[in-house]
Amino acid sequence: MTDTLIPPSTEAVVTGKQATPRVRPTRQEKKAETQDRTNLSELDRRQRSTRIGLGILNVVLIAVLAVISAGPLLWLAKAAVSTSQDILREPFGWWPSGIQWQNLVDAWFKIDIGTYLMNTVWIAVGVWFFGMLVALTGAYGLTILRPKYAKVINGAVLATLFIPGVVSLIAQYVTVLDMPLLHLNLINTFWAVWLPGAANAFNVLLVSRFFESLPRDVFEAARIDGASNVQIFWRIVLPMSKPIIGVTSLITIIGAWKEFLWPLLVLPKPDMQPLSVGLYKVTSSAEMSLLMAGMFISVILPVLLFLIFQKQFLRSAGQAGAIKG
Repeated sequence: MTDTLIPPSTEAVVTGKQATPRVRPTRQEKKAETQDRTNLSELDRRQRSTRIGLGILNVVLIAVLAVISAGPLLWLAKAAVSTSQDILREPFGWWPSGIQWQNLVDAWFKIDIGTYLMNTVWIAVGVWFFGMLVALTGAYGLTILRPKYAKVINGAVLATLFIPGVVSLIAQYVTVLDMPLLHLNLINTFWAVWLPGAANAFNVLLVSRFFESLPRDVFEAARIDGASNVQIFWRIVLPMSKPIIGVTSLITIIGAWKEFLWPLLVLPKPDMQPLSVGLYKVTSSAEMSLLMAGMFISVILPVLLFLIFQKQFLRSAGQAGAIKG
């Protein structure tokens, strides 16, 4: 009895001694099946009133989402180039006194936005560097090296996520005042923000879940070839981890950029304060128009950063959950 080979693109429906090939459904057929699973059938969609109603509903939903998400930013952009009288008297008016582009320049020099901005950049870069160092090396040790006590440490790291940050605020501040063993006072230094910001349990667990999806056969083959743990981490793990590095980097930088309470406590010197703290300190003395301009500068930079790298971020976010072992 001979075996009949059936191509993988077809399925055989065997009746007696004959086999009738059944071709896989086309793209149009799959689309029709998908539409039939929705609340509206294909017959309802063919009706003109239904199509018009769905179109209006889509436009309304998109408009509402645009107003909710982009409305505050657009109003801040308008207020940044308006006079203080126009902001208070006609907050939704279209520049009754004209567009004041000079507000952006005055905010940069008069309320020292440039210094606050550079401090924010230094803080974000430092928190990103030390945060990624802790997340990548910690996840590598817990997931790839897997020591005997890995489960205990992993559980301890996970337990810290259930502790509110306010609970450990005083202990953390006392530690910064007098570093254990070194006996150093880190107040009014960027180290007081960098080091606590680096210990982020969420980033460690996020990177660990990604490392678990990497094929372990590659690591075993590298060890057979004589590669050390450091070489495996540098030459194999890091190049394969670009998606999760991109996602974690954006989360870390945005979190450091908008941090307010901790920099307010450990950076009392005005020359060291970031934008979030500096703008709060000048609220009582600066003009409303200059304050709005300073807020707009502080907000627009992260938005532009995301818009420039949105393709890379979205691609990395998709690839971070697409790799399976």
